[in-house]
Amino acid sequence: MSQTLIPLLKLALESVRDPRDGARRVLALALPEGALWQGLVLVVVLSVMLTQLGEILVPLPVDPLLPVFLANPLLTGVIQGGLLVVMIYAIHFLGRAFGGTGTFAGALALAVWLQFIMVCLQVVQTVFLIVLPPVAGMIGVFGLGLFFYLLSHFVAVLHGFPSPLRTFVAIIAAMIGILFGISILMSVLGFTLGGALPDV
Repeated sequence: MSQTLIPLLKLALESVRDPRDGARRVLALALPEGALWQGLVLVVVLSVMLTQLGEILVPLPVDPLLPVFLANPLLTGVIQGGLLVVMIYAIHFLGRAFGGTGTFAGALALAVWLQFIMVCLQVVQTVFLIVLPPVAGMIGVFGLGLFFYLLSHFVAVLHGFPSPLRTFVAIIAAMIGILFGISILMSVLGFTLGGALPDV
């Protein structure tokens, strides 16, 4: 197992240092979609497990919805997996709509790879939750920035866009549009967060 994990960790580190080269190397593997979907499920499961472990080690009840998700790891996994799938389709179709040349398999591969890197960072954050909790919070903020930094470069490489900065702006605009659309859909269907929150 270590013979597989060590090269993956090395490539993950190299992808952080040079995301464009990392994206090209991942795309060059041309992994079958079946294996990529299995990889997506695996990284989601690992992420949920690490979230549960972090809460056990250092309980931090901040968000009123957090206990709901922590009590239902399956729900957390479904939501996280669903958001990843939405992101993958958005990367593919919106990228193509703006003149990109990437394939759906490429979008899937890079999304899974990005999530794997985030899981690696989550492992580091979990360790710091034990030894130095304030640093763990800083890692969380760093992880958010790293996510958008890598995503912008990955999408730019996938679709052949020349500017990661413009790609980043397009990603933010697309995310706002998607969230707005989801909120409208939830309102039309009658779903609200009020029913999920306990009375205070």
